[in-house]
Amino acid sequence: MPEDVAAFAALLTPEGATLLHALRDHDPADELAVVTRLRRTHPPSLVTAAVAQARLRQRAVAKFGAADAARMYFTPNGLEQATRTAVAEHRAARFAARGAGRVADLGCGVGGDALALARAGLSVRAVDRDPLTCAVARANAAVLGLDGLIEVRCGDVAAADLTGCDAVFVDPARRGGRRGGRIFDPEAYSPPLSWAIDTARAAQHAALKVAPGIPHDVVPEEAEAEWISCAGDVKEAVLWFGGPAGGDGPRVRATLLPQGATLHGAGLPDPEPGPVGRYLYEPDGAVIRAHLVAEAAAAVGGRLIDPTIAYVTADALTPTPFATAYEITDVLPFHLKRLRALVRERRIGTLTVKKRGSAVEPEELRRKVKPRGPGSATVFLTRVAGAPTMLLGRPASA
Repeated sequence: MPEDVAAFAALLTPEGATLLHALRDHDPADELAVVTRLRRTHPPSLVTAAVAQARLRQRAVAKFGAADAARMYFTPNGLEQATRTAVAEHRAARFAARGAGRVADLGCGVGGDALALARAGLSVRAVDRDPLTCAVARANAAVLGLDGLIEVRCGDVAAADLTGCDAVFVDPARRGGRRGGRIFDPEAYSPPLSWAIDTARAAQHAALKVAPGIPHDVVPEEAEAEWISCAGDVKEAVLWFGGPAGGDGPRVRATLLPQGATLHGAGLPDPEPGPVGRYLYEPDGAVIRAHLVAEAAAAVGGRLIDPTIAYVTADALTPTPFATAYEITDVLPFHLKRLRALVRERRIGTLTVKKRGSAVEPEELRRKVKPRGPGSATVFLTRVAGAPTMLLGRPASA
């Protein structure tokens, strides 16, 4: 580990900075030639470290944006587990709105959340047990001009000094083993979820980042559970403790980023299923994970197509940020030959296949149907009133 820290420290020197600048826009296809040229005038170990960092910066653009990614530093695991900027900014804004002043970021990684908290005007005590990760987090705070608000400490988060912190954010490690595979048992997190919950309960304000697949029955009664998606992909769930509501606010919510739309749980029963109408609504993944399909259906005056399927249907089009609407043209029993004939007849070359409650694999279906032509359509493989059904349609226009 000391060797890793030393190799990283070399990137912070003027020579390291020069190398990173030279590699900023390099094409990975030309990497061998670039490395060969740079090794003529720079130490091979420094060139290797700089090339690896340049690769990570290019990958980081998707999470951190081009401007920040070009200046920040990463480790492979740190980038993989880092919070996307839009999500971190949303969480930081919620901390600020609750009146937090100084946040202990336990399990800070390369500092994605700490940076967002500092940019929201909060001071941060960032803690991680890995020396290299801490060095990277310090460098990121410095290069973005936020080191005056972010203090990085290296140590066991379970023994972290929380003195002076009125808020706690815990991001347990959810990967482990030799290959860094995902951990699904919350008590196998590092630190365990039970420890994180006890720590959150003792704080004035707290948030725990957990996997979006966390069972609802393990969420403490006093916590608010928030499922967050970004650009349609479910990213995480957060358990919130404390806050000005004093535990009287909504217990469940789904938040969609980057638009910032939030759907609160109202405890609605599932709507009665009914026939497929002109429009089909596909709820956002965060809405489904939060068990708020009934609330999304109520927002559009819709009904379920089947008691066990999270598709909503309605006869009229009602714009909503919480579901994607499709205009349905055909409702048919599932039959591969019939679908192939329709696709051929309508000259559909772009066929989007979605499924819920069907064992058919989309790629296998597309291969058998062999779509060709200038047209496009979406087919939903699902169940309606318990029967295997295929629904053909297209994205609805408001």
